[in-house]
Amino acid sequence: MQKSEPGLSRITNAAMTIFSKIIQGSIPSYKILEDERFYAFLDINPLVKGHVLVIPKTETDKFFDLEDDYLSGMLVFSKPIARAMEKVFDCNRVGLSVVGLEVPHAHLHLIPINSADDLNFNRRKLKLSTEEFEKIRDRIIAAMEK
Repeated sequence: MQKSEPGLSRITNAAMTIFSKIIQGSIPSYKILEDERFYAFLDINPLVKGHVLVIPKTETDKFFDLEDDYLSGMLVFSKPIARAMEKVFDCNRVGLSVVGLEVPHAHLHLIPINSADDLNFNRRKLKLSTEEFEKIRDRIIAAMEK
């Protein structure tokens, strides 16, 4: 049994979701922000540049099975990220999406959008280089610090 992070379920590494492995650091990510309850990072299969995932540090499969304080806390945690994304990307707003079919770990998508089609998960995903991901991450983080 692996030692768990604060708020992360005590489960074996083999049983962890890919998101828990990202939180733990055994899978690398382009981290945007982290606190004791949540972790935000760039989606490596983005719909558009700047697509961010926000996840709780507790393994809960379905979004609405999260405790109320986690649901509200996730939006408050996401707010400075979304505001920074609006500064960095040419978008009308940052859209939110909860799909939850890809990974059995509750998560929220933050996506810079100009139309509803930008939230279409059936669209082809972008393929970005490591340098592009790093630049996007650094721009969002810098915009949060302003």
